[in-house]
Parts: sequence; C-alpha cells; structure tokens
Amino acid sequence: MGKSKVYLVSTDDRGVGARRCLAYIGVPDYSGKTVYVKPNFNTADPAPGSTHNDTLDALLEAVRAANPAKLTLGERSGPAEAAQVFAQRGIPALCEKYGAELLNLETMPAEGWVKVERDDLHWQGGYFEVPKALLKADAVVGTCCLKTHGFGGVYSNSLKLAVGLTPKDFGKLHGSQDIRKLIAEINLAYTPDFILSDAVEVFTDGGPMEGTRKRANVMLIGSDRVALDAVGLALLKSLGSNSAITDTPIWAQEQIARAVELGLGAASAEEIELVTDDDASAEVAARVREILVQG
Repeated sequence: MGKSKVYLVSTDDRGVGARRCLAYIGVPDYSGKTVYVKPNFNTADPAPGSTHNDTLDALLEAVRAANPAKLTLGERSGPAEAAQVFAQRGIPALCEKYGAELLNLETMPAEGWVKVERDDLHWQGGYFEVPKALLKADAVVGTCCLKTHGFGGVYSNSLKLAVGLTPKDFGKLHGSQDIRKLIAEINLAYTPDFILSDAVEVFTDGGPMEGTRKRANVMLIGSDRVALDAVGLALLKSLGSNSAITDTPIWAQEQIARAVELGLGAASAEEIELVTDDDASAEVAARVREILVQG
C-alpha cells in the first residue's frame, strides 16, 4: 500500500486554504448519493473553539458542487446546546444556502441511534452509539480544528471530531480513565472520504473552547485520520505547546496509539507523505516533517 498523503497549505485565509485543499484531494462525484458532513461545534466560540464559517462554507460549496442527492450536516454540541450554537453561528442559513439538512443530534429520538459493539472496546457496556444517518450515508466528510484539549483528550483534531457523533453523555466519556482510547474507538464507526483540518489559528494550551492562541497559518486535508493527527501534533510541537504535547512522543499519544492498534491509519512517520503545491507550504512542511520523524 502507498503512503498516507496529507496535503498542507500555508495560508492565513481559511476560504482560500480550504478551496486549495479541496481542489487537491478532489471531491468525488456524489451524484445520486447521500453525504454526511461533520463540523466541530462544541460551542459557538470563535475558531479554533469551533469551525469557522469560511471553512464550512467552502466545504459545503465543494460537496454541493459534486451533486449529491442528499446533503446532511449532523452535529451535537457540549457543554453548550446545539440549537443555540447553530443559531449564534448562522448555521441554519448556511445549510439552506447549500440545500443541506441540519440534523441536531441532541433532539434526535432514540430510534435515530445505532449501537456499535465490539468485544475489545473500552466503552462501558462494550458499545457506543452513533446516528443512523451517519451509517446510512454513502459518504462522510468532516472539518475539524487543531488545538489542545484541557478536558482529558490532550489534543483535538480529526480523531476527536468523532466525539460529536455520540450522544451527549459526559459521564460515560469524560468520566472514563480511558477517555483517549474511547475517542479513537468512535472512529471505527465510519471511514471518511476526507477531513479538512483548520490550523490557521490553534490553541497551544487550554481548549477546547478557549486557550492560548498561536497562528500556524496552515490548513491540512487527508483521508487518514491518524496521519492527520500525527501531522497536527508535529505542528503543535513546532509552535511550542504544553507539556502534554511537547513531552509525549507523537506515536505514544493514546488517541494515536489506540487508533493504530485498531488499524485506522498510518503506524509511523515513514507511512506519511506531506504534499504541498508552493514554496511557502513546502518550507512549513519540511519543519513539520522533521518533528514528525523525531516523534
């Protein structure tokens, strides 16, 4: 098998960066298909606290242009209420613009959820739940924000994005000493066509709603969530982050390690290829690559 490609764009403009990323990876032809879009809306806090509207607009524009029969944006928030977050961020109007159904997972009835069960899960009871709409979709795409995470996750990027696909039960997830393994395990439920990661501005400490802000001026895209997270961690290390990031080898981070155990993506830096299309991006990628190899 070939290497997992992560495309890196150096930019301070999310709309431009997102469109460059999407043009590189090539949005498939979704004619006659259903597409589920997963953003990051824990709260309405400005990016990287939540998905920036410029990023989401570019993503919805590209997916709509691929002619899906049905386009659904599904999300739940936490600790905020999703309905309030959607309203504050103008998400209903954005979904209407692109003909997307807005699915509030917090108000979805019990029959809208499906159990995912495996003998080796660390989840209480040996299962977690995800939306039936996710499993029925022909394709899933997402957009996340790179940041540190102060409530047990250590960091948040493409693997952590999946938490918003589970019911709003903070005790079950955040009350577990295995929270980072649980985060990785949610990703067994689906395989994205791609995930777009916004690292124009990141949290290098604190998070997920507020934290120490630094500008990386980078956007990433790829289909391998482990590779995206490994590159994201290398980027955080390059900026100078908290000790949970800087003092822990990338491949020893529990989200990453468990995801590798589950076969969800690249298992080493050697299995990741950073791809760029201009000199500025190549310069950033070289620095990130060096840290990625060092671990």
